[in-house]
Amino acid sequence: MKIKPEHYNHVKQEMAKIPIETVRQHKENLKLDLRVKDLDMRLRWDWFRAAGLHCDVLYKYLDDTHIDTALKKIVKELEV
Repeated sequence: MKIKPEHYNHVKQEMAKIPIETVRQHKENLKLDLRVKDLDMRLRWDWFRAAGLHCDVLYKYLDDTHIDTALKKIVKELEV
């Protein structure tokens, strides 16, 4: 991964503040939205934004694919 460890840890820490049950319920709601084409990606990015995170600092050295790779790993570690 290209994300700096301190940024990765910060993103994970902030996302972990959102109760897992809230995330799971949001996922169920997304399943009902016909506009959602990639459920897992949409969930990752919604969770990122719900945690109050922004890409301003990350975009200085990463693009969306790099950030998404980090989000995939974080979601897996947080067991959603």
